[in-house]
Amino acid sequence: MTGAEPIRVAMLHGPGRPEHDGVSDYVAHLIDALGGVDVDAVGVPVRPTGPPVPGRWWRATGTAVRQVRRLRPDLVHVQFAPSAYRFSGLPGLLPFRLPGTVPLVTTVHEYGWWAVPAWLPRPLWSAVERCRRWDRETGRLVPASSAVVVTNPEHGRAVQRRLGVPVVRVPIAPNVDVRHAAPDARARARADLGLPPDVPALVFFGFVHPVKGVRQLIEALPALRTGRGDLRLLVVGGFTSQALPEDEARAFHAELTGLARRHAVDAAVHFTGHLPAERVSAALCAADVAVLPFTAGVTTKSGALLTVLAHGLPTAVTEPDGGDPELRDSGAVALIPARRDPAAIVRTVGGLLDDPGLRARLSERGRRFARERSWPRVAEAHRRIYEQVLGRGGD
Repeated sequence: MTGAEPIRVAMLHGPGRPEHDGVSDYVAHLIDALGGVDVDAVGVPVRPTGPPVPGRWWRATGTAVRQVRRLRPDLVHVQFAPSAYRFSGLPGLLPFRLPGTVPLVTTVHEYGWWAVPAWLPRPLWSAVERCRRWDRETGRLVPASSAVVVTNPEHGRAVQRRLGVPVVRVPIAPNVDVRHAAPDARARARADLGLPPDVPALVFFGFVHPVKGVRQLIEALPALRTGRGDLRLLVVGGFTSQALPEDEARAFHAELTGLARRHAVDAAVHFTGHLPAERVSAALCAADVAVLPFTAGVTTKSGALLTVLAHGLPTAVTEPDGGDPELRDSGAVALIPARRDPAAIVRTVGGLLDDPGLRARLSERGRRFARERSWPRVAEAHRRIYEQVLGRGGD
């Protein structure tokens, strides 16, 4: 956006590192993309230090606010996900501590599932929220924001229903750029992973967490291998994350390796651990079908989903309660008809493996779906939001 007036943004986010936290990874990509539209965004982590004692999150918000004051930004943009802040409510008090003359924008990454606290009757909570005094999940963040951004329609509907606040939807983009895939990436990646050229391979991509359905995918593997040669499964992603601390991650890794052993498929399952972007891209190019059997279902707010689609992988996903109409109607994925159900995975993924024509159609539709959600488009949308908030003529 040559010639545009630069905009200075302080972008507050949780303490997780990009390699351990999806929202932090999103922030890193967004800050990089905003540079292309003349937005100078600086990441400001709300990161507590020292032992987990009372008040540490309050001190962390104070440290972040002091950095914001030093930056003297045109606006502050908070990336909010309760899990990123270990479900502390104190980051919701940030508007009380930020400079009152600087506009606030909040992006909501998780929303709609916190229950009303028991200490105030539900009718009073509803009145407080409709008056935009307080929000049970974001504290003062959403009520005090000049603009509220959501990444998917479900969150937008929940915010509007609860608070009556207008929202702007900006879809997320793939978290691994397909440009990392060299022309010979498939052959090289298969050689690195020990995959013969003619052996079919499934891939799961993303943080490996109990809610991602990898247990059920491993349980489905013996039936999927029947009559399909030496079918392999690549589990591409790290176990340690903001949501799964290191000791729990080690235990879950041991559980999955033990599960593969009990089902006699341990030699067919390859856990890569966390990989840099170029190696993730290469591993995806080595696979034939992606499977994302999340136990709560997959929606368009999944960066892992958009990444596998951008790489042209025919992809099978589980649906959330109520479905995701945008994803379902796109025809870009094959739908697994039940969650936490290895037999359902076998039916859908087996159908994909046996139907080259269907795989080709899903590959093309998936690439098209992902192209509409690129980081340059995401950055341009944010630039327009910032311009509108600052009164610079954005629409």
